[in-house]
Amino acid sequence: MGRQRGAGIGGGNDEREQTLNQILTEMDGFEGNTGVIVIAATNRPDVLDTALLRPGRFDRQITVDAPDIKGRLQVLKVHARGKKIDAEVSLEAIARRTPGFTGADLSNLMNEAAILTARRRKDAMTMAEVDAAIDRVIAGLEGKALTDGKTKRLIAYHEIGHALVGTMLPDHDPVQKVTLIPRGQAAGLTWFAPSEEQMLISRAQILARITAALGGRAAEDAVFGPAEVTTGAGGDLQQVTGMARRMVTQFGMSDIGPISLEGQNAEVFLGRDLMVRSEYSEEIAAQIDRKVREIVRQCYQQALQLVCENRVAMDRIADVLVEKETLSGEEFRQILAEYTALPVKEAAMPQL
Repeated sequence: MGRQRGAGIGGGNDEREQTLNQILTEMDGFEGNTGVIVIAATNRPDVLDTALLRPGRFDRQITVDAPDIKGRLQVLKVHARGKKIDAEVSLEAIARRTPGFTGADLSNLMNEAAILTARRRKDAMTMAEVDAAIDRVIAGLEGKALTDGKTKRLIAYHEIGHALVGTMLPDHDPVQKVTLIPRGQAAGLTWFAPSEEQMLISRAQILARITAALGGRAAEDAVFGPAEVTTGAGGDLQQVTGMARRMVTQFGMSDIGPISLEGQNAEVFLGRDLMVRSEYSEEIAAQIDRKVREIVRQCYQQALQLVCENRVAMDRIADVLVEKETLSGEEFRQILAEYTALPVKEAAMPQL
């Protein structure tokens, strides 16, 4: 009911707009209702009518962000009540592993872990159930393990490419787990975990994320050849293109200069989409496209170089991963360390 009025094609005068007008009239009020406070909540502040936010109406805005590690710990303590939890389970460790989780996510996490505990006929919840629940909340239901030897090995090299490139870049998060067990729409997954939460992200960290995201395609290219690259990198390429474009148009991290060329929020109404004007010329648009391609190309070359330099280690890790199907970050680093020196990791934000 609080959506902007007249934002559709040709304006509008439907029932919702009449309801909004009535709400605004009632909120202005002509009676002395002192001591009455009206509170409302929304997760779409970008579509609210500006009349709702004027002084005397909803003029005090409180932003409720996802909780930090201390907040997550307190939320976990609430949802852990009444559940049989093994002494080895550390709620603080769970809070560290779940950056970006909201209260609802944490509630779902503990419920999923409890369900898994019952299915496995255990007396108490252990970290194994918690880890599986975190994977399920983030990536979806676990699928059946692959049996096809060729496809399984190709996916193994793809995921190892992500993990290897991310591990060899000092500005990237440390790898937490590499698995060939499908979840959701993904045939395999590589998990990266942050050392600590960080609100600001540097240019070097963004470039490291782009490079690691291209590591899967680079591994396919280097191991199987250009003719055998697959569609498995489709999601990676969308993520990479979006990050590179934001570097150029929003963060001022290119040769075009420290200017913002695109807004943070896209238009949400069809009528506004038709009337919106481009914020830059066609010449600047062409420059943006060139800079985005240049960033992605340079990162891909770096990923390809790292993959080729560590090909022997990749072959060894692939054999182990195909056999075990899941490797922890520590196991992955131990094998890789036998072939090359690993960089010292800095704290960074999480990325899948």
